[in-house]
Amino acid sequence: MSDIGLAGYFEKVSGLTNNPKLSANWILGELTRELNNSGKHISESPAGAEHLAELLTILASGSINNSQAKEALIEMFATGKTAAVVIAEKGFEQVSDSSSIEKIVDEVIAANEKNVAAYRGGNEKLFGFFVGQVMKASHGKANPKVVNELLKKKL
Repeated sequence: MSDIGLAGYFEKVSGLTNNPKLSANWILGELTRELNNSGKHISESPAGAEHLAELLTILASGSINNSQAKEALIEMFATGKTAAVVIAEKGFEQVSDSSSIEKIVDEVIAANEKNVAAYRGGNEKLFGFFVGQVMKASHGKANPKVVNELLKKKL
């Protein structure tokens, strides 16, 4: 990082997240893109180090996915709002509760008996179809790891 301001920003974010790799990737990638698009210097960033650290902490916890985090950063940059506010406003919180997701998985399996039979008959490519159907039914809010685990167990 050649810019002293950017280096200081990184130090602050990295210290708050305790995740230097994720911090560096986001600062050098997503944040720098937003700064370049707006013609702003890091010292003028509407998304302060504390705000980016909050976003990255939420991302690392699995509460949101990478594309949601990118969209949240764009909104944070445009409005100056915190990560938590943007995530709540956009309804990005992922559902990781197994019992809630299990109901959706059961519904998807029941509604797709032919595909279930084909999958059990050896067509493993259909697994992605089932994941997609669960994600669609949950409006993208189901935690994909939990979806995969439940589908593997039930199929």
